[in-house]
Amino acid sequence: MSTLLVLNGCKSDDAGDAKRNDPVLVIDQGQEPRETLRYEIAHGTRTTSTMEYGLASLATTTQGSQLSMTPGVRLHIVSGPSMEGKRGSTRFDVRIIKAEALVPEGVDPAVKLDLNKSVAVLNNVGGWVEVDDRGIVQRSDLNSAAKNPDVPARLLMMIINARTSLARVVLPAQPVGVGARWEAAKELLLYGFKINQADTYTMTEKVGDEVKLNVQIQQTAPKQTVTFEEEGVELTLEALTMNATGQVVLNLKALEANARASGEAADLLNVKTVDGSENIEIDSAFEVKMTVTYEIAETIEEGREELEKAKEVQKAEEEAAEELEAQE
Repeated sequence: MSTLLVLNGCKSDDAGDAKRNDPVLVIDQGQEPRETLRYEIAHGTRTTSTMEYGLASLATTTQGSQLSMTPGVRLHIVSGPSMEGKRGSTRFDVRIIKAEALVPEGVDPAVKLDLNKSVAVLNNVGGWVEVDDRGIVQRSDLNSAAKNPDVPARLLMMIINARTSLARVVLPAQPVGVGARWEAAKELLLYGFKINQADTYTMTEKVGDEVKLNVQIQQTAPKQTVTFEEEGVELTLEALTMNATGQVVLNLKALEANARASGEAADLLNVKTVDGSENIEIDSAFEVKMTVTYEIAETIEEGREELEKAKEVQKAEEEAAEELEAQE
């Protein structure tokens, strides 16, 4: 539960955006000259990225405190090749091709091996996504590997959330310039708790297709209770606070961005079982880093070959889904 992130959400003065139910609220359009930011991703574009994540947490109960240092994880991810989706959107597959534990130098090789085995469950986890030219998700789904019950739900949620906030920035509808600020809102569901998140971006520089942004991630959640009847456990979310800040270097012709962010969280939970109830305070610190490279098919023929392969995979996934529905 230590990865639950809750912050105070930003408010926008742009009532026009709110009336249009736009997921992006522009707070400040920035300096002149201004221009409209849009993704222009060529079909056949492929992105490879490395994502690193580390977490340390201190849990305090009536029995005392316990420091937990979760081993960091490094994920090697492939996105693409991109292809045309429905209504002009861009569709591409995303898959973790290798997961490995980040352990300090001098750790026993046997321990390192065990840690790598434990994170190997993330290998081949992925899915597909369709986004419009502003980066707004139109459709998406996880693959069978991601739906494996052995995959830690909180870790998968962290990966998806970090990538939607940092790797693919949602762009504003209006023209913007240096100094512009906008807020992208979304709703998360984690362990049954509803959490509202606001990602606030500030544009610090733009050179060609490259945009540099500062980002602040904030969340809010009301007090709420979730009951797990089979386990005989009732969890009440009493309070959650978190603040994360970072930087994003966005390429408008790429599927993903280079980014890094870090933050701290303080969570208060009440756990009730047949044996009684107990309050748990969790203080956490975390850091995430993403480095990417991308390529565009060098020739039209190469691009066509990549797209044909992607279409074959898409067709096989859709046929498998239809067959599963028929069996149910």
